Amino acid sequence: MVIGAGPAGLAVAARLAAAGVDRVEVLDREEHAGGIPRHCHHTGFGLRELRRMMTGPDYARHHIAAATGAGARLRTAVTATGWAGPRTVDVTGPTGLERITATAVVLATGARERPRSARLIPGARPAGVLTTGQLQQAVSTHHQSVGRRAVVVGAEHISYSAVLTLRHAGAEVAAMVTDLPRHQTYRAFDLGARLCHGVPLLTDATVTELTGRGRLEGVRLRHRDGRTATIGCDTVVFTGDWIPDHELARSAGIALDPGTRGPAADAEFRTGEPGVFAVGNLLHPVETADIAALDGRFAAAPVLRYLTDQRWTAGPVPVRVEAPLRWVAPNRIDPDGPRPPLDRFSLRTSRFLARPVLTVSQDGRTLHRRRLARTVAPTRPLHLPADWIARADAHGGPVRITVE
Repeated sequence: MVIGAGPAGLAVAARLAAAGVDRVEVLDREEHAGGIPRHCHHTGFGLRELRRMMTGPDYARHHIAAATGAGARLRTAVTATGWAGPRTVDVTGPTGLERITATAVVLATGARERPRSARLIPGARPAGVLTTGQLQQAVSTHHQSVGRRAVVVGAEHISYSAVLTLRHAGAEVAAMVTDLPRHQTYRAFDLGARLCHGVPLLTDATVTELTGRGRLEGVRLRHRDGRTATIGCDTVVFTGDWIPDHELARSAGIALDPGTRGPAADAEFRTGEPGVFAVGNLLHPVETADIAALDGRFAAAPVLRYLTDQRWTAGPVPVRVEAPLRWVAPNRIDPDGPRPPLDRFSLRTSRFLARPVLTVSQDGRTLHRRRLARTVAPTRPLHLPADWIARADAHGGPVRITVE
């Protein structure tokens, strides 16, 4: 059973069904499968995974067709509400309540952006306050108007996607606002927003309040040097600041990683609960859709092995990071087991780091040390080779990754 029909869930389901698994069932609480990409009508999907450029809806349709064509059963508008026992899930859907027991469960529930309330921004509760996901659904799925003048909070990849969606909807983007000293996306994206759409980027600025009653009227800012300003707008879009949809994992008693806040998982996507795997942006909030789908592809092999022999030996050694690093995935290892997919770990940092030195150690013993050749930006992938795993002690303490 696969819970979540985004790129990761569909990719693992397609592989499992194609490998001859008798019954592969994919559940998703949304009315339609495909995950976030089906709301993203711009291009940029599929390049890493499929070696061709696609729009989000085309990319979603590709994965839906691959899964169903291989024989997986896809069920939408079905919500997993809790657990009734090991690998036994209670669900509710159009036909009512149901209890499903599977030999293996793959959690692919993804991640979501923090809304305004979770960011503790004061003010009234006017209309016109959105996340990127809400914006894309309103514009692309429901063809609704979202306002005339907008402010985008954030300056990472998804923030520039929000700019494109707003422009497609006919809204002027008054500004992008980030509390960091510069944007966190590719230079081409930033130049496109500034030169093609005339969108100013306000750095070192924090949103302190929303004004307006029935409809949003403005966004108040505080700059790092103490200056304040108000930007008039009727729409604000909060972008990024991802958190994993981990409620189902947490309710099963699965240990969560303190950094990612998703399930702690090893190089073979095994969680601490026998027979329960986790893939995609539930594990690393957030990577691109292509990376999430590659997770699903790679996870199929360990799931198949478990279905065959029922053996479960999750990585015994936790991997931790120290500030300014935020998280690492995978975050458990088995020194005698396989390396992670693509033979690397993914990390995130909370601030810009100029050519940092990464040190991997365990119990005071250095396992790896490496200087990166570039500046690392928050929200952008930072990769660490996995060639040090065999030097770790399976019976030792946590492995720690630090920055000099």
